[in-house]
Amino acid sequence: MDLRDLDLRDIEIFLTLSAELHFGRTAERLHVSQARVSQVIGKLERRIGGKLFERSSRTVRLTPIGVRLRDDLQTNYRDLRASLGRASRATRYGDAGILRLGLTSSDLEQVRPLLDAFQSKYPDCQVHLEHIHFGNPFGALRGDEIDALVSWLPIHEPDLVVGPTLYEEPFVLLVGADHPLAQRESASYEDLADYGVFGVPPSDTTPPDYWAAAAVPFFTPSGRPIARTAHAANFQDLILLVAAGKAITPVHGHAARYYGRPDVAYIPMPDVPPARWALVWRRSGETDLVRDLAEVFATGYVPDSDGDPIGAPN
Repeated sequence: MDLRDLDLRDIEIFLTLSAELHFGRTAERLHVSQARVSQVIGKLERRIGGKLFERSSRTVRLTPIGVRLRDDLQTNYRDLRASLGRASRATRYGDAGILRLGLTSSDLEQVRPLLDAFQSKYPDCQVHLEHIHFGNPFGALRGDEIDALVSWLPIHEPDLVVGPTLYEEPFVLLVGADHPLAQRESASYEDLADYGVFGVPPSDTTPPDYWAAAAVPFFTPSGRPIARTAHAANFQDLILLVAAGKAITPVHGHAARYYGRPDVAYIPMPDVPPARWALVWRRSGETDLVRDLAEVFATGYVPDSDGDPIGAPN
């Protein structure tokens, strides 16, 4: 079926029902009547000439035809909405536009010189910043809520483009002030196996294991497992649980500067490789502004600890 033959609201109803598999929840989520949901699905089924859903008094499930239509429509619908959003923002903000940048870090000072360089080159462009929680690091990009993201590496997602590396920073170990490690001068990944660490609560938005393991590994260098004994999806919840003695966790070094508290301690981890931060964007959402931002970020270097530029071309 040609996407151009469908009403956007009909597609939204179909995709929402495909996710919810419940007519009542779909109607409630979209603020329409259940009769409207049934009407749209019936119209689509008549147009296609086959059933999209198998329905009984207790269950709703997609047919093979419904699964294929869902898979065909999801990416196209998301990209079409993103295009409409960009057109709307261009109308509202003019040709210079608006660029929405997400940060999984709280350390704006590392990015500020790069943003200043971008604003100097594009003074009429409005840059909006948004903090992105580690519990759902790529959702805002994929949902077209932001245009680009500053995140730690590695990122191996087929729909995302990894641009210039911007800076590096060390890891430190966050523990409660009365934890046995709190008085240590340094810590290592081997220490983590002796205590519980944090994981992200399992959900549809849980980040990939390889990305989470870049900050909090699942095994020590010697191969001992590192158990997840507590869960948090954002740093605010995490630090409260650390202070309460629920677990310990490696965190990026800037946390010690921004989140100092009397009930926690930050222990250096000199043997742990530093985190590398890069600019990332959605492959299908690449715009002139995103390319301009990447170009400025690639050349507006922030020096590393040795005074050398991070992300400089070889």
